[in-house]
Amino acid sequence: MPADSTYVDTSVLGAYYCPEPLSSAAESALLKLRDPCISPLTEVEFASLVARKRRLRDLGEREASDVLRLFGQHVAEGYFRRLPLGTEHFLRARDLIGSMASALSTLDALHLAVALSAGIPMLTADRDFARAARRHDASVILIK
Repeated sequence: MPADSTYVDTSVLGAYYCPEPLSSAAESALLKLRDPCISPLTEVEFASLVARKRRLRDLGEREASDVLRLFGQHVAEGYFRRLPLGTEHFLRARDLIGSMASALSTLDALHLAVALSAGIPMLTADRDFARAARRHDASVILIK
């Protein structure tokens, strides 16, 4: 049964929009979601991911442009629900990082803070992030 709302991590979007070993799994997981959610941070991080793939020549210039255009179109058409990212999320991310010997990066802590604040599970392809998020009692769906 599809989840009502799920926060989609950038690792899943990268696999969905760009050819990667997990592309099929990412597509399958996204198609099961009724209400896939992202934040403005996801949009910035996704643009960075595509730019890095372009610099590393994993994507050509035209491919990278097409990927960003398609993602932007999906966001504009409402396929992804954009959750707000505000000061309260930065403060919660700070607390998540400081609460224990955390393996969370700054950006992962911000993504986790948004999902936890919304009370929704996270969909990720990042095993380390999934493990760290679970230590903070987050509901996590890990694609493999």
